[in-house]
Amino acid sequence: MSSTESSEETSLPVVRLRVPTEEDAYAWHEVFDDPEVMEFHGGASAELSVYAELTARQRKHDAERGFCLWTLLGEDDEVLGFTGAQPWPHPWGPVGEVEIGWRLARSAWGRGYATAAARVAIDRVRAAGVDHVVAMVDARNARSVAVTRRLGMTLAETFTTPVSQRTGYCFQLSL
Repeated sequence: MSSTESSEETSLPVVRLRVPTEEDAYAWHEVFDDPEVMEFHGGASAELSVYAELTARQRKHDAERGFCLWTLLGEDDEVLGFTGAQPWPHPWGPVGEVEIGWRLARSAWGRGYATAAARVAIDRVRAAGVDHVVAMVDARNARSVAVTRRLGMTLAETFTTPVSQRTGYCFQLSL
C-alpha cells in the first residue's frame, strides 16, 4: 500500500509513507547507521536482523491495526527513515498506549520531513479509530521536542528511563 500525501502547509515537503517492505530493512539499517541519528536511541545502529524483525512487525501491525511505522520516502523516492505509530513496545512508560514516532536520516533533518510525515501519520491513525497518541522523547532531543510542539502535543509526564537512567518526556495528543 502506497499513497502520496502532502502537508497542508506549503512550506513543508511532500511526503510519501508506505508499509515497510523486506528491502526497507536494508534501507533503515543504512540510514540509521550514523551515531548522530542514533544519539537518543542507544548511540549505534542495530544489527540488520533487528531491522528485518522490525519491518516484519510493522507489516503485521498495518494488516491488523491499520497503522504502523511506515517507511518515509523523499521527493525522489529515497528512503529517509520512518514515521508512524505502534503500540508502546516496552514494559515501562505508557504501557497500552499508541506511540507516534519518527526517525530520519541526518540528510533529512531541518527540512520539515518529520513534521509533515507525522501529520500524515496522525491522520491515518485517527482514521484507524485511535482517539489519542503519545510520543516518548529523550529530554535532550530538542529536534523531536520541537516536532511534538508543532503537532500540538502537550507534555503529560516526565520520566526516567530504566536502562539509561535518562530523563524523558511523554507527550500526548487527543485526536
